[in-house]
Amino acid sequence: MWLPIYSMRHWCFRGRWILAGSHACRHYKKETLPSPEGPVPPASVTEIRQYLRAQEIPFHDGYSCIHVPSIFVEEQQQVRHSYTLFIDKTTGRFVCTATLVEGDWQDFQASVELRHKGVAPGGLENIDEPRDYAGEDARHIWERAMPLWELLDEQETQVAKTMFGISNVSNATLKRFGVRYLRTAQTLVFPWFSPRGTSLKGLKLLGVERQGETVHYVENTLPRPSAYHNLFGLPLISRRDTEVVLTGRELDTLALYQATGLPTLALPRGISCLPPGLLPYLEQFKRITLWLGEDLRSWEAAKLFARKLSPKRCSLVQPSDQQLQPLDAFSRGLNLTKILRSALPAGHKAIISFRQLREEVFGELANVEQVAGVKWSRFPELNKLLKGHRKGELTVFTGPTGSGKTTFISEYALDLCTQGVNTLWGSFEINNVRLAKIMLTQFAMGRLEEQLEKFDEWADRFEDLPLYFMTFHGHQTIKAVIDTMRHAVYMYDISHVIIDNLQFMMGQEQLTVDRLAAQDYIVGAFRKFATDNSCHVTLVIHPRKEDEERELQTASIFGSAKASQEADNVLILQDRKLVTGPGKRYLQISKNRFDGDVGIFPLEFSKVSLTFSTPIKGKAAKLKKVKDDNGVPLKKAPAGASGPSKKQRSQPPSSTTPGASPDEPVKS
Repeated sequence: MWLPIYSMRHWCFRGRWILAGSHACRHYKKETLPSPEGPVPPASVTEIRQYLRAQEIPFHDGYSCIHVPSIFVEEQQQVRHSYTLFIDKTTGRFVCTATLVEGDWQDFQASVELRHKGVAPGGLENIDEPRDYAGEDARHIWERAMPLWELLDEQETQVAKTMFGISNVSNATLKRFGVRYLRTAQTLVFPWFSPRGTSLKGLKLLGVERQGETVHYVENTLPRPSAYHNLFGLPLISRRDTEVVLTGRELDTLALYQATGLPTLALPRGISCLPPGLLPYLEQFKRITLWLGEDLRSWEAAKLFARKLSPKRCSLVQPSDQQLQPLDAFSRGLNLTKILRSALPAGHKAIISFRQLREEVFGELANVEQVAGVKWSRFPELNKLLKGHRKGELTVFTGPTGSGKTTFISEYALDLCTQGVNTLWGSFEINNVRLAKIMLTQFAMGRLEEQLEKFDEWADRFEDLPLYFMTFHGHQTIKAVIDTMRHAVYMYDISHVIIDNLQFMMGQEQLTVDRLAAQDYIVGAFRKFATDNSCHVTLVIHPRKEDEERELQTASIFGSAKASQEADNVLILQDRKLVTGPGKRYLQISKNRFDGDVGIFPLEFSKVSLTFSTPIKGKAAKLKKVKDDNGVPLKKAPAGASGPSKKQRSQPPSSTTPGASPDEPVKS
């Protein structure tokens, strides 16, 4: 991992320092979600079409964009640059591929009005835009890097190619794609040129770390990943090309092009995100094949990206033993053209047979760990029960007032976010500044108030996480929230949404029904969103007002039973108050639809880092793991047992007790 030290204008990559200039200023440019005060998305496709007709602007529908003649091109050049302005059907943003002018829907309307008044609409660049230091750094590094095939020592060239697994990639292919090698950092340098190939906009540096026989690639970009929108290989695409292969890595692009000769592009951020700003450059293709990797996460990403690109023109290479990543398949001498021909169509009918599902079923059986989802690194006991964090599920989380629900769920989400799970936070109870402060403290594992000199270091690393926040606060309508979530999934490929909490959203619901029915409607809307968008939704709900002496149960969730019925997982933060001192907290999993395992384990709160962790062995009891109704039936509490005694409550849970109910008092 490398860290930018802005005051020195050096870059540290894998322990090697790269000089990048001498400027001392810092500039931040962070992507934010649209303000809730305006409609999201800004304009519907119907409104866009109506406006274009009213302004007598010719257009035709593309796959994900509306194509119109560019208003930023002189009239004498219109024939050459016909229909080079693309308007995104979902967001209303536009880009002119002839002039590279881009903006939002309001910018486009303003430019049309200027043109009607006889004023030529100029570029939409902000004259106060800060100096492009990232671009200057990229040019400095690019000048220091050497073409790999021009290294003086042939042995050094072969060693470098072997290190990256591209021994079979020819120098001609490397030269065509402009790949260079930075000796000081022992990294490959992939350029980001403008679509017309006239200027350098950025770089990606690729290094290698070996752990035994396992090879890990380390990627770093200029500018930062959120602003790095390079379709590697785009300047090599001809206007006549109608077919393209999309890969998740630049190395795969090199191998695929050499083996097949087909137009091939690499996505800038691999399987994590397909920025909508790249869609106009893919409009010309009638067939797109996505070959993103060899695991189930790559397969899920390919299906998600195909929805953006229009499934009817997309085909997906399904991972299997014989269909590895392109570079691996190329190195093993497999026929890449044959593999591409076997790609499955992304769009299929409403009714399919088992024959069409057969390979996917086999894939899930053969990759149990991947199917279970992303593992938590800070909460290993969660992995033992829930097995992992999976897309398309709904998790309901509850706990007593003041028990630390928001603090726990922020670390729970941060854990996943640091592993590449694109996350959207909807905090309706506390403001985003306070939430971000909590998460930054958890990320740094310590309070930064006492070490402000380290703030920039941790803040820079925190800023690079795929983490976004809704700007809502207080009561909001479910329509506004769902629209924002849908927009975030489209723009940033969000795969985890946290809503904290449900009660704060219900104040403005204009439904002619009672409060419980309104809550059922909202829970149903989140359930549908999670399923339709293959996105995990974590919903925080306050419990009912109950006797503080009693532990919470699944039935303690506020409202009707619909929340627990719709949920795939139910998590309860238990705060067991003791007579003689502060209470102990436990996390109880009372529902797990994936495989039925439920149980409870202790948590320990650190006030310094605001984190929860499993107590050290010997200091507290072990995980208590039981089965719910999907497995062994749970034993019910004896009739008349209203709850645990104080004596029982003051003692930690014992080790595994088959058949015990998580809602019953835990006996020592």
